[in-house]
Amino acid sequence: MRLAAGDPALLIDSKGRRFLLELNPDRTFQYHEGAVRHGDLIGREEGSWIVSSTGAHLLLLRPRLADFTLKMKRSAQVVYPKDLGPILVYADIAPGMTVLEAGSGSGALTLGLSRAVGPTGMVVSVELREDHAAHARKAVEKWYGRVPENVDLRVGDVAEELESVRPPRIVLDLPEPWHVVTSAAEHQPPGGLLAAYLPTVPQVQTTVEAARDTGVFTEIEVKEFLVRDWNVEGRSVRPEHQMIGHTGFLVFMRKTADKPTSIEG
Repeated sequence: MRLAAGDPALLIDSKGRRFLLELNPDRTFQYHEGAVRHGDLIGREEGSWIVSSTGAHLLLLRPRLADFTLKMKRSAQVVYPKDLGPILVYADIAPGMTVLEAGSGSGALTLGLSRAVGPTGMVVSVELREDHAAHARKAVEKWYGRVPENVDLRVGDVAEELESVRPPRIVLDLPEPWHVVTSAAEHQPPGGLLAAYLPTVPQVQTTVEAARDTGVFTEIEVKEFLVRDWNVEGRSVRPEHQMIGHTGFLVFMRKTADKPTSIEG
């Protein structure tokens, strides 16, 4: 597929350094090995080799969502690709579903969720801070070219949106998600799944205790995912010296229809 003006593009140099661009025919990309006019990239096939003004070679690709997430400008902590995948899998987010997200943050999680629910689903993304909401909107527009029909970006308190949306899936990236857990106990449909992304142990502990206190959340799981790349060159096969360690904890829970009662027999 050929790249067009306005598309995100990724240039990779000989040392694997990545440069994220938004193609504009009036701009020129400059780096330590020369310059490349955007006009020379527009209309090229992804996977093409590009030569800079100094003769250096760069690989032109359409960025993956993972590339975009790691290189995008951000106003808040981003949910990393290594955590985004498990959120989609363990929260069982599938095409056609409605997902309530809070907060929108830098927009990375919103993009992953919108892909997962597909054109027949809906992501209602709620952000309390107007500046973060504006940043998330820009990120979504930069990736898609516009805000797609399956994304509803709102500014406000997610607890106030729960009653009207009544989502089967809830994904939280908030400093105090336990308040939303309490509201979800009342308004999320039975069988629904809730996921929370949390950086610290005290946040995890408070969230889990709040979920247990409701009496209607079960199957509570706390997970942490670590990623280590490997270097393979000839017979030299070894792990990279650096790895992506802790970024956050993931808490998953499932809503029951009612509180358990004692069984008489």
